[in-house]
Amino acid sequence: MDSPIGQLFIAEENGSLIRIHRLATTDKTGGGAYRETDCIWRDTPLISDTVQELQEYFAGSRRSFSLPLNPSGTPFQQAVWRQLCAIPYGSTRTYRHIAQAVGNARACRAAGSAIGKNPILIVIPCHRVIGSNGSLTGFSAGMDAKEFLLAHEGACVLTQAE
Repeated sequence: MDSPIGQLFIAEENGSLIRIHRLATTDKTGGGAYRETDCIWRDTPLISDTVQELQEYFAGSRRSFSLPLNPSGTPFQQAVWRQLCAIPYGSTRTYRHIAQAVGNARACRAAGSAIGKNPILIVIPCHRVIGSNGSLTGFSAGMDAKEFLLAHEGACVLTQAE
């Protein structure tokens, strides 16, 4: 799918969305990248629905998604990703906030690692997580995409951390 942040790769399996990533960046999730031979390339009702909802999001008429999700990850990663889904449109949270929400305020780095391995960009809104000082931090789809997404949602943040 073409989008304002570049081409997005969308994958589903057994009627659930399992992957959205930006094709213009290197996948950093440790084996989550897809090769053409790994996939059956076709349009499905879920892929069409995902494209439609993402187009509505980028047009400014959608603030939440209603897609069936099945991201693959550890129980801790799953807990972190559920917390990401609870961050309202146009809002941000810190890594510490996410760690506290999953029950361990001292697990900021582990939460950051789980956030970095989020396989379903935008729909699981990892772009809404920022540093404790309010600055932008890393983003697997690229800092330009994170800046765009936060500006698109009207989130108030500082500039990229050095």
